[in-house]
Amino acid sequence: MSEEGVRPARPHHRLTDDGRRMREVLSYSRRGSRFTPRQQQAWTAYAERWWVPDESVDEPGFTLAGLFGREAPLIVEIGSGIGESTVELAATRPDHDVVALEVWRPGVADTLGRIGAAGLANVRMLSVDAVWSIEHLIEPGGLAGLWTFFPDPWHKARHHKRRLITPSFAAVAAQRLAPGAEWRLATDWADYAEQMVEVLDAEPLLTGGVVERWAERPVTKFERKGIAAGRDITDLAYVRA
Repeated sequence: MSEEGVRPARPHHRLTDDGRRMREVLSYSRRGSRFTPRQQQAWTAYAERWWVPDESVDEPGFTLAGLFGREAPLIVEIGSGIGESTVELAATRPDHDVVALEVWRPGVADTLGRIGAAGLANVRMLSVDAVWSIEHLIEPGGLAGLWTFFPDPWHKARHHKRRLITPSFAAVAAQRLAPGAEWRLATDWADYAEQMVEVLDAEPLLTGGVVERWAERPVTKFERKGIAAGRDITDLAYVRA
């Protein structure tokens, strides 16, 4: 926050000095928002309870911990998709709170349905930009874990600048991890895996590298799609020193 206690403007809300919308390089693009009947049913039933409206983060005193009404270790997942990993991993960690960041609204609806079916109380959904959220909604040392599974590879070379895993983001994320906390990642794009290793190895607060597939992580739709296309899956694990 600024000295006045006001958070900086979120992406898509920043203006130039002359009042024009600022052009920004983001790690995602907002896809279609049309719901299937099942997704609409899940949204209607659960969004008010477990999804956090974007403008809520602008309110004075907003905290992620305040979403749960208890004090518990916090885990953030960036890009939760349709919630397959989110729900399965959160279900085995009832003593942790999990905030899943996802801008694709149909994916949020799918995840809400899964949360409801599993009867979980320790997951909340947020659709605000992940880079901004990690920097401005989490205090240094405030994360017990970070999950980033199959982020958009932006595989064309001219789009690599939009990839999530960059030196600047790695530095912020590492600072938000508590000492000993783990950052788990996975990708099905070999060149992105190489970039992740290069970036994260260079971050002095992190130690780790490529590891065997994380047994706790379920095989998701995105992983199956990558395997079907003949791509190898790379898992990485880094720990905050």
